[in-house]
Amino acid sequence: MTELWLPDVDATDALGARLAMTRPAQAVVHLHGDLGAGKSTIARALLRALGVQGAIRSPTYTLVERYPLPDGEAWHLDLYRIADPGELEFLGLDSADVRLWLVEWPERGAGALPVPDLTIEMSMRGPGRIARLRSGSPVGDSWLGRVSTGHEVASDS
Repeated sequence: MTELWLPDVDATDALGARLAMTRPAQAVVHLHGDLGAGKSTIARALLRALGVQGAIRSPTYTLVERYPLPDGEAWHLDLYRIADPGELEFLGLDSADVRLWLVEWPERGAGALPVPDLTIEMSMRGPGRIARLRSGSPVGDSWLGRVSTGHEVASDS
C-alpha cells in the first residue's frame, strides 16, 4: 500500500495526472471514501489528464458517465444510489470498449463489478486529504510501481 498526503486540490490534481501518465492499457479503479473525501476530484483530475475535454460531471444522478479516450472509453460510475448490485444490469455496462473504469462506492455493486486493479481510499485529514493506493492485481502492482510516491506519509493505523 502507498499512502500519500494531498494538502490541497493541486496535489490531488497532480496525483490524477500521475495516474493518467502511468495508466495501463486497461484498468479498473475502485474509489472509496466518505462523502466529500475527494473521490470525484481524483476521478476528474485523472480524466482531464487523459485529455477529456468539456464538462466532467459527477455521475451521482446518472450513475455512469462515459468519456471517449483515444484507445476506447473511460467510464466513471457512482453507485451511491444503488440499493442492490443486480441494478447494475439495467445500466447496459457492456465493457468491450472500456479501457478505464473509475467506480465510486464500489461496495454497493459487490459481485457485479470487475475486480479492481487499483483501489484508492480517500480520507480527510485537517485541511487536506490522504490517498491510500492499494493494488488488487498484477496490472495494479505494475501501475502502483510506476506512480510517484514523493509525498508518502506514515500510516496512522
